[in-house]
Amino acid sequence: MIFFIGIKGTGMAALAAMLHDIGEEVAGSDLSEHFFTEEELIARNIPIYDFDPANIRDNMTVIIGNAFLEDFPEVIAARSNPTCQCYRYHEYLGLLMENYTSIAISGSHGKTTTTTMTKDVVSCFLPTGYLIGDGEGCLSKDTKYLCVEADEFRHHFLKYYPNYALITNIEIDHVDYFKDEEDYFNAYQEYVKQVKDIVFYNGDDPWCQKLQIPCENYSFGFAPENDFHPVDLKDEIESASFAFYFRDKKIADYTLPFSEKHLLYDAMAVLSLSYMLAFDPLVVEQAFSSYSSPKRRFKVEKVGNTVFIDDYAHHPTEVKVTLETARHRYPDKEIVAVFKPHRASRVLYFAQDFRDALDLADKVYLLDFTSIDDKQDGTDIDIHYLANGFEKSVVLSEDEKGVEELASHKDACFVFMSSKDIYHLAQKVKDLLK
Repeated sequence: MIFFIGIKGTGMAALAAMLHDIGEEVAGSDLSEHFFTEEELIARNIPIYDFDPANIRDNMTVIIGNAFLEDFPEVIAARSNPTCQCYRYHEYLGLLMENYTSIAISGSHGKTTTTTMTKDVVSCFLPTGYLIGDGEGCLSKDTKYLCVEADEFRHHFLKYYPNYALITNIEIDHVDYFKDEEDYFNAYQEYVKQVKDIVFYNGDDPWCQKLQIPCENYSFGFAPENDFHPVDLKDEIESASFAFYFRDKKIADYTLPFSEKHLLYDAMAVLSLSYMLAFDPLVVEQAFSSYSSPKRRFKVEKVGNTVFIDDYAHHPTEVKVTLETARHRYPDKEIVAVFKPHRASRVLYFAQDFRDALDLADKVYLLDFTSIDDKQDGTDIDIHYLANGFEKSVVLSEDEKGVEELASHKDACFVFMSSKDIYHLAQKVKDLLK
């Protein structure tokens, strides 16, 4: 039995699904409230229990979610049982990756989207498994290649030794752990030393440019100085076409079903990998033609003339890009941002950056948040810290009054942004409008 403490976590749910798919007996524990990640678990009939130390039994392999400290009762029960083998999530994943030709996708932003694009393309050519940060995971007995989202959080990706690494960008995050930009960058510098074959990195990103990469490596980006770059880019609202080059050599003409710059960066990472793996460009383009964004990554739903966008954005850069994309796609609608931060330390560090990013919306609603981890570190602020001095913003209650306030914006484009449970509020507004 493989038991997951915190099985509804994004990576944990994906890993549980993968192990189930190759025949392992899997179960886990978590809070009883609904999380979007549990859909894959329910589909596989994987048991989910309430937290209880009695869940831990002899001879289990126990995988511990990153949110659970060593003093958590189930963790204590597992660690103190000599018949149990215990691993943190990233430790177990690092060991699992050694069984496959692994492709790891890292970066401050765009990991989940790029991992989704990667598995869509690679699976057209090779038996491919994947672990994506939206709770999706897949593995089979004939899997040869494994695409994995590799998170830098608390240096976790230093447990991974991938064959291929894609790095989308480097911009400081997890400020509760990393001391400064140099400390954050150094994590990536250590990581690239562990890559076995090839690193592909964003050559337009100033921090990526500083990486000293000992193995074979290639840059991608819009600047023609990059190893991989587009030429004659033509973009429309919902598509982009360009010739893709490797240095002075034209690889192919591509038309992709999106035009936003951040998505094109993600796509260029995958196109670069595809070239080095000698994939047929026509098949690669076809794989992109059916691209669908991952869960909670700019997911669009329309109720009458009202547009609802659900996104995982929780960093100022991600908030900015999400709102720019909404404005680009819906230029004639009022853009209403609804934002719920995650960590107090992130709000404290990036407060003005968040205000500047959110200012791109016509109206901004802020939702209160809790961050137990930050309070343990001494950071204890609430949503009013972000709202103070930000005239465009209103602190909104997550109740019927708040729902009615949102629904008063007729025919608007709502952009709900958070790494937390914000989707239930959007659903209530939809229900009211229906």
